[in-house]
Amino acid sequence: MITPDLLTRAVETLRHGGVIALPTETVYGLAANCEDELAVRRVFAIKGRPATHPLIVHVARAEALSSWARHVPEDAWRLASAFWPGPLTLVLPRTARATDAVTGGQDTVALRVPQHPVALAVLDALGGGVAAPSANRFGRVSPTTAEHVRADLGDEVDLILDGGPCTVGVESTIVDLSSKEPAVLRPGGLAVEEIERVLGRQVPVRTSSTVRVSGSLASHYAPRAGVVLSEPADVVARVEALRAHGRSVGVLGPPSLTLPQGVPRYDVPEDPAGAARALYTRLREADLQGHDVLVACLPRAEGLGIAVRDRLARAAAPRPPGT
Repeated sequence: MITPDLLTRAVETLRHGGVIALPTETVYGLAANCEDELAVRRVFAIKGRPATHPLIVHVARAEALSSWARHVPEDAWRLASAFWPGPLTLVLPRTARATDAVTGGQDTVALRVPQHPVALAVLDALGGGVAAPSANRFGRVSPTTAEHVRADLGDEVDLILDGGPCTVGVESTIVDLSSKEPAVLRPGGLAVEEIERVLGRQVPVRTSSTVRVSGSLASHYAPRAGVVLSEPADVVARVEALRAHGRSVGVLGPPSLTLPQGVPRYDVPEDPAGAARALYTRLREADLQGHDVLVACLPRAEGLGIAVRDRLARAAAPRPPGT
């Protein structure tokens, strides 16, 4: 239970250079006062995150945009009005308040207002912003419960606020508004179709950009097991081929899948929002069983299914040496 005393302790920890795990609607964040460079550096050290990989600044309300961004276009205000608090991050030209430690040395800053009462209470009391990437080792599966954070980071975090399971389950959608035309740089917990509805035009999803953002590396969100992607109709054939080569195989997919005897299935709902909510938890459950390979059934490429497909593709990508 999050008590007033615990919230006060969390805010004081942030004010004095500490690092806390903070629940949001998307995933749990590893939060530091983003105007305390030493605290921000500690976030990078705990995660093992490259210093050039930018962080997202979480703020309590949309009005804060003007103090972090030197130019806020009308599209930004429209999206903020429609979706904040919520799983949307906006990339804008930065002011001096956003330091190189947070932005990775870029001239842009990524901002969002999270939709979780605990996160908002901490931000309100702090009166500033927190840099809060996912509270796990860099490149691995993001945490959607406080237990996941404890398992990954243990006592390296000064305080873990347990706000229950995350209701969205994948990271925020990142929209770049730092140039003339908006673009989605990371699909996430807000469907691209919803962004297009508010802006009244198509918004492209870019697989590469000169603007670096969180979660955009080719290999990311990866469990220990290798991940093989499959369309639903091909899952059984992929499983049989892998088993024929002596691999221990699990399947990530909907309950409707019929699998060969002895092949465990880690259920992910067929509806895109349900798939997003369950994805990271099921990946972690499968990891505990020590499979060599997970065959991941791809959801439909619509709504939040686009974000799930993105996360699975990054989980299946070849990993850098030593990871």
